[in-house]
Parts: sequence; structure tokens; C-alpha cells
Amino acid sequence: MKILVINGPNLNMLGIREPEHYGKTTYRDLCTLIEGHAAAVGVTVELYQSNHEGDLVDKIQDAYGNTDGIVINPGAYTHTSIALLDALKAVSIPAVEVHISEVDKREEFRQVSYVRLACFATITGHGVNGYTEAIDLLRERHEG
Repeated sequence: MKILVINGPNLNMLGIREPEHYGKTTYRDLCTLIEGHAAAVGVTVELYQSNHEGDLVDKIQDAYGNTDGIVINPGAYTHTSIALLDALKAVSIPAVEVHISEVDKREEFRQVSYVRLACFATITGHGVNGYTEAIDLLRERHEG
């Protein structure tokens, strides 16, 4: 099974950006965690991060036909990007939305997620462990 993990804007700044919301784990630490978990459960994982909406859309489209699942943390694009929603809907690859912080308990604008409409599950507020949970959900769905 191959899973694409997509991270949107500012996630490359983990450990620096608002640690009260996102913790002190760095982006490199997050990648190491994801790669280790994927190896332990027998999943191939590709990691991708961009601060540019079009690059994220391109990556989703490129996954068509060669990826079994997508874990996506769209960052701020969660609340604004119909383009990401449309890309996810177009490829019809099972997807899980992940947010490190508990977005539903933060500012009102953060409680809107366009991407969620194309995902079969959403994990919020579980810190970086939400990514490993998402991988497990996708694996279960794929094997189920």
C-alpha cells in the first residue's frame, strides 16, 4: 500500500510556529515519525510539503493511479481552498484530513473545512500522532 502525506503552508515551520498550538516537534521530527510508523506497519509513504496551493493540487492529481490513500493537512488552505477539495474529489483516492491542533475549538474561521467534504475521516487535536492514526485508518480501509 502506498500513502501520500501532504502538508500545506507553514507546516515546514513546526517547532517554531505557535508551539502553544502545534507543539515543539519539528517538521523533520514529524517526517521521521511518519516514516518510522509506515515502515512498522508495512506501508510505503511519500511525504510532501508546499506553501503553494497549486503545487498541492498538482501533487494530488499526480497521485491518481499510483497511490492508495492520502493523508492531508492543508494548513490554512483547509478554510479557503475549493481547489484542493476539487482535486481530492477528482482523483477519488481515500483521504483523511489531519490537524495537529483542535481546530474546532479555535477561531471561528478555523472551524470551516472545505477539504473535509472529500475525506472519509478527520483527526484533530491529537498532535503529530494524528498522522499515524490516519495512516492506520487508511490501511484498515484498504485491507477491509
